[in-house]
Amino acid sequence: MSLEKSFSEDVAIMVDVLRASTTITVALDNFKEIIPVKNLKDAKILAEKYGAILAGERNGETINGFDVGNSPVEIKKHEGNILILTTSNGTRILEGIKSKALIGSFINSKSVSEMAYRIANSHIEIVMAGVGGRFVIEDFLGAGKIIAHLKNYDDCKLDELALAAYIASIDDEIVNDAVIKSNSSAGLAELGYFHDVKFCLKRNIYDTVPVYVNGKISKMTL
Repeated sequence: MSLEKSFSEDVAIMVDVLRASTTITVALDNFKEIIPVKNLKDAKILAEKYGAILAGERNGETINGFDVGNSPVEIKKHEGNILILTTSNGTRILEGIKSKALIGSFINSKSVSEMAYRIANSHIEIVMAGVGGRFVIEDFLGAGKIIAHLKNYDDCKLDELALAAYIASIDDEIVNDAVIKSNSSAGLAELGYFHDVKFCLKRNIYDTVPVYVNGKISKMTL
């Protein structure tokens, strides 16, 4: 496991529970591909070029003039060929991953773990997006839930950080309470997005595995 930066040359799973990982997974039901973009100017240029839906946030708030924010609940109302997405953390992290890059969260933890195990040669890294380079508990616990599924494979060995995340994520009631009481959740609730927090805590309701290749995210299904 790592925070913000990826060091893997095999397979990495980016985890940004609140909310990029969850939004991306949901969006792939209604969009053929997603283009994650780091800055606003490029996002607007690409949206105009492709006639695409434009989604994004900064500090949790929907960006003025965008079609939708970084909301897994609200993204369900939109569809098209391409979604342009810019977020404070998750989209930035993806650009730094040089290995095969998958995207995971609570809602697809089982499927993303199975896919990672299938395609990995010898090593699976989980990259917690964090917030502005800082550790956040929701990504640690989301990673732990993915690790819980990986742990079912006999040949899967965990380093001590991964083991800690796994242990911390065992009790769903404690996990939900911790995420709901987190700083990230409080910020989203203040902005009127507590419904997103509750949705992001649903377990394994999607078998979609988002994969990031050559600057675009598409759908892998087991």
